[in-house]
Amino acid sequence: LVRSRGLGDVYKRQVLLKMFINNFDPVALEIFSLEIRWYSLAYIFGIILGWILAKKLFIQDIEVKNKFDDYLTYLIIGIILGGRLGYIFIYNLSFYINNPLDIFKIWQGGMSFHGGLIGVIFASIIFAKKNNQNPFLYLDIVALVAPVGLFFGRIANFINSELYGTITNVPWAVTFVQVDNLPRHPSQLYEALLEGLFLFLLLIYFKNKFSNKPGVISGLFLIIYSIFRFIVEFYRVPDEQLGYIFLNLTMGQVVSLIFILSGVILFYLKYETR
Repeated sequence: LVRSRGLGDVYKRQVLLKMFINNFDPVALEIFSLEIRWYSLAYIFGIILGWILAKKLFIQDIEVKNKFDDYLTYLIIGIILGGRLGYIFIYNLSFYINNPLDIFKIWQGGMSFHGGLIGVIFASIIFAKKNNQNPFLYLDIVALVAPVGLFFGRIANFINSELYGTITNVPWAVTFVQVDNLPRHPSQLYEALLEGLFLFLLLIYFKNKFSNKPGVISGLFLIIYSIFRFIVEFYRVPDEQLGYIFLNLTMGQVVSLIFILSGVILFYLKYETR
């Protein structure tokens, strides 16, 4: 099978270069019968580090800083609830209709970033309305630190051998032993660098330019993240249950196009606000 695809030599090279063989255990720690997975740690580290950066570096408004700890509870609920519901409705609705009890099995995976983002937006609006504040004061802060969580999350995806890339012969190809013995794009690492590190640096740069216009950073986050996601999806295997939707685009790309448009509208409306 490998030779028929013209990848026999590539595969042999991958076997020799052990650094490109991915056979990580998704379980980070096991205490008695309790398993702590890398993906869970990614969520925990991302939230904690994001919270520290927000409080120490990015919040100038004293009232927002005083209420941010309370807001964090709303934020976590929005991420988990939105992420789970987003995955169910966007990516795998038919399965969960036939297996409704599996909706609650979050430990088995199945979270959508776009769904989590929608959950964060609703949570922020509810919290801000409760405190008579502008929700974009919170959403802009979340936009600035979200790439931190994205970075850890994509690294966890890499460790878990999930959301892997298409077959390739590039020199940095990775063989995911738990998937098959074919060299693939490490699309999770592409996303970690683009949606994590590079997006973080870009938003910090723009923060200094638009700090007096709440909502602009949120709009830029939607635009830039979605562009990066759209590009990387070309190198990532689509969800098995969905495949390509139309025009050879994945569901992630279709949703990203919607978020790019939303970000452009938001940026325009908030940038023009005086």
